[in-house]
Amino acid sequence: MSSQQSYEHILVSRPDPSVVLVTLNRPKSLNALSSPLFKELNHALEEADKDGSVGAMVLTGSERAFAAGADIKEMKDKQYADVYRNDFLADWTRIRQLHKPLIAAVSGFALGGGCELALMCDIILASPTAKFGQPEINLGVIPGGGGSQRLVHAIGKSRTMELVLTGRNITAQEAAAWGMISRVVGEGEGEVVKEAIKMAKEIASKSQIAVQAGKEVVNAAYEMSLSEGLRFERRIFHGLFATNDQKEGMAAFAEKRKPNFTHS
Repeated sequence: MSSQQSYEHILVSRPDPSVVLVTLNRPKSLNALSSPLFKELNHALEEADKDGSVGAMVLTGSERAFAAGADIKEMKDKQYADVYRNDFLADWTRIRQLHKPLIAAVSGFALGGGCELALMCDIILASPTAKFGQPEINLGVIPGGGGSQRLVHAIGKSRTMELVLTGRNITAQEAAAWGMISRVVGEGEGEVVKEAIKMAKEIASKSQIAVQAGKEVVNAAYEMSLSEGLRFERRIFHGLFATNDQKEGMAAFAEKRKPNFTHS
């Protein structure tokens, strides 16, 4: 896998044989999200997604900032014709095409594009220092990387309106109470990354086919009516009976032993 490739704006490592950790690495700009950074991020995650030995991925930043927002210096002089014709920020959505789960480990600022990047991930864990927000209104614009849409699904209309229209930041504790993140981890430097890697290893110990199916059906709930979603879930469930992993998983349960999944 090309995790050995050297990147300019991110670091890629394997804290466990089954887990890829991607760390945003633009410390001087608090990990501001630029087009070159996103190009590298998409490449690294897509490589990990294709790697059969990888079961899950973790995305993090620094203690001070997951990502403090999009790179304003890159944006400020752009014209409407340019951003419209080139569909500026469209490549941010490539993360949605990943088949394997992506866990965000958030410390410090996750604002604007940083908040949107966390929301694109499948699971968000936050350190007690995390701060989330969509402050674009203070710059005369609105969220452009999906924040207004994903937040409505996560926290409802009224709270989303509050964040989008006031630009207020919320604490990790508020984000957890609102259902925006999975949970706040214990205090201590690196604790959130440790927890995220632990969770990624747990997910990677399962059948990759079942995990991919699980991610697919949960995401389908955003797009489908309840009756369509229930039918879709049932069909995917039925389909798993054609896999070796279903036979092995159920046999292991009946025989009171640990399953040996072959991802087939």
